[in-house]
Amino acid sequence: MIPRPELLRDLSSSFELTPSPTVSGDFIASVRAALAGLDPLPGDNGEIDVRRDPALSEEAYRLTVGSRGVEIVAGGPAGAFYAAQSLRQLLPPASYRFSSGAAWPVRGVRIEDAPRFAWRGLHFDVARHFFPKREVLRLIDLMAVHKLNRLHLHLADDQGWRVESRAYPLLHEVASHRPRTAINHHREPDAYDEVPHGGYYTLDDLAEMAAYARSRHVTIVPEIDVPGHASAILAAYPEFGATGERHDVLDRWGISPAILSPLPKTVEFLTTIFDELLGALGETPYVHIGGDEVVLDRWAASPEITAYRESLGLGSVAELQAHFLRRLADVLAERGARAVVWDEAFVSGELRKDTIVMPWRGMNVGRRAAAAGHDVVATPVFPLYFDYAEAGSPDEPMAIGDAITVADVAAFEPAPADWSEEERARVIGVQAQLWTERVPDPRTADYRMWPRACALAEVAWAGRARDDFDGRLAGHLARLDALGVEYRPAAGPRPWQRRRPHRPSAVRVTEVMARIDAMTHDAASTRPSI
Repeated sequence: MIPRPELLRDLSSSFELTPSPTVSGDFIASVRAALAGLDPLPGDNGEIDVRRDPALSEEAYRLTVGSRGVEIVAGGPAGAFYAAQSLRQLLPPASYRFSSGAAWPVRGVRIEDAPRFAWRGLHFDVARHFFPKREVLRLIDLMAVHKLNRLHLHLADDQGWRVESRAYPLLHEVASHRPRTAINHHREPDAYDEVPHGGYYTLDDLAEMAAYARSRHVTIVPEIDVPGHASAILAAYPEFGATGERHDVLDRWGISPAILSPLPKTVEFLTTIFDELLGALGETPYVHIGGDEVVLDRWAASPEITAYRESLGLGSVAELQAHFLRRLADVLAERGARAVVWDEAFVSGELRKDTIVMPWRGMNVGRRAAAAGHDVVATPVFPLYFDYAEAGSPDEPMAIGDAITVADVAAFEPAPADWSEEERARVIGVQAQLWTERVPDPRTADYRMWPRACALAEVAWAGRARDDFDGRLAGHLARLDALGVEYRPAAGPRPWQRRRPHRPSAVRVTEVMARIDAMTHDAASTRPSI
């Protein structure tokens, strides 16, 4: 099973689960959602009986399979859902396919389980390459199978804006598309495909995705990355920029100096966007506001922004960046949401204490954020950036660098043992990132994400990869086959998965980590890091 439960004990008896099994007791809807492919039906005396135990935490459960059927005891709907996912993994891989009238043998077991981390996340960049709603819904299903529960959607960047706005319609009419896309390797001369690219989610799409995710105990975490990464926004509304000049939606990779103004009118603009976003998504406990890779030169060069900074009594543009993000966090707090930021925002200056920090530049800065009292979600480039190749080989499809393997992910320790007890307690979760500059389509996304995300699921749920992970993963791949996931085979890509060839060692991840970790000690280190 992946993730492996905390306690898994075989029992002597077994059970045969009939077609359309009956589910009775508490949390019936959660069990039916998890086992939808088996067409379970509600009833009074079920083959699957579910009971609530208030002594268990919300996501904890006990699962017992014996000769009389299946018993689930859960702390809440999420626990019942995860118990049913564990039950599903006790069935043959063929049970993950839709089929009519099949009965499935279930071995006798007793499982007691609860997650180590509350935040078990995947980040999906839909700004660099747009992925339509159907792909997001499919990803939510795959996350649910693996007990992952936070889908971080990167909705805005230099290369595209991906959300309808009825208040500012040029965002989806202008900022959502570009005339062409860069196809050159990293650090090589620019080359383009000359093919228009774009798309956006309507507010109705967002509402549907959020409701679909909630039914599978997944929380969508939207990201509007500011004040940098703003070319697309300023292509639509240049008046919110530091200079007022119009930009184009960026057609190449890398970072633009385009930056939003920190003035009050920009905060009002973003507040309207947040209200639209939250209105569509419904109850949204977290909103990511970015704060990374910001080129602050145009703030420093602007007399108006300089006068504003001085009126606030702030001594540097880095302090102004911190002030700007803190104001946005206040806006979100008034609406019941916690702000989430990348680690540059922590390094730049004092954040609201309830702001969650994602230390992508390494766990050293994560430790400093935890020591300062911030909750931390572990997100370091190594080993959690899935846009890096899994091998330094030209057989791999084009990637920014190499290499991050399944074994690297499985070996990761989100709350390191040498941290203090208080610092470890501040690590609320772990999340892998799939940036999509070199992920142009769903098949490549599958290849990049799986099975590395299986290792992520194990670490996020259990705190570490448990015994025999490699053996369990080998068996789990048959489930991915049944689900139609085009994952990377352990032996390397299939011929049709090679696509544009990777240029090995264009960026060595070990060298990247040393460089960006050193940058985190400089409060002005908001500039692009790679």
